[in-house]
Amino acid sequence: MRRLLPVLTVLAVITVVWYAAAVLMNAPWVRDQAARSGETVSTSALVRETLSLERPVLPAPHQVAAGLWEGVAGQKITSRRSLVWHGWITLSATLAGFAIGAAAGVLLAVGIVHNRAMDMSIMPWAVASQTVPILAIAPMVIVVFASAGVTGLLPKAFIAAWLSFFPVLVGMVKGLRAPDAMQLDLMRSWNASAGQVLRHLRLPASLPYLFASLKVAVAAALVGTIVGELPAGASQGLGARLLSGSYYGQTIQIWAALFAAAILAAGLVMLIGLVERLTLTRMGLAR
Repeated sequence: MRRLLPVLTVLAVITVVWYAAAVLMNAPWVRDQAARSGETVSTSALVRETLSLERPVLPAPHQVAAGLWEGVAGQKITSRRSLVWHGWITLSATLAGFAIGAAAGVLLAVGIVHNRAMDMSIMPWAVASQTVPILAIAPMVIVVFASAGVTGLLPKAFIAAWLSFFPVLVGMVKGLRAPDAMQLDLMRSWNASAGQVLRHLRLPASLPYLFASLKVAVAAALVGTIVGELPAGASQGLGARLLSGSYYGQTIQIWAALFAAAILAAGLVMLIGLVERLTLTRMGLAR
């Protein structure tokens, strides 16, 4: 209970602030409608109306919860209005891009650690690649892939990989360089090859860094996938729900899709955390 109390306290504060913000931001619309009809609105009626608008400026927490429940449990999974269906579309591209980005990050990190030329050449370009806004890259990637006749999962996976490889690269380089000089000298005294040093010393030492970077990378991959669903006016995925909601002013739909994405990201991070605990415990590295 002690661990839950701070979390519940923060959640309660956020909820109260959210309700207050919803009342303040939706009140002008309610007052304007009342003025048009020549009526006056009491404070209680004002609060009640601001928290029950069909298209509010800022939906109240209970409206978002209702929209989320409707999208998850109120629709068939195969329905185009189901958040589960759209979430699966986004998840599949996220996992594909995350796998590509993580593999690229690990391989490049191994090359950078063992080759000074790669360290001097690839690392600056990797850093530079992250300075370009993903919103500028995504439309170009979509157009280039579409001109080659490739649509669907692959372009979104490429954008997700673009965002996810860098955290893995940086974390893995740091982890592979974690062994100190004494440990490396000991391996050389045993006449260990570079491959043996990598397998028996550098890789085990890098695992805590790797899992930490994977948690960041999988969240970045999800963001990349959603961004990749926006430029082409996609009809599938959580990004498509955000886009259609913005077209028709369905703010509750937008917020429900945002929360669905947040829940999906939290689930992926928790899954990596579980794998991390199991792996590090088995290797005797758990804290």
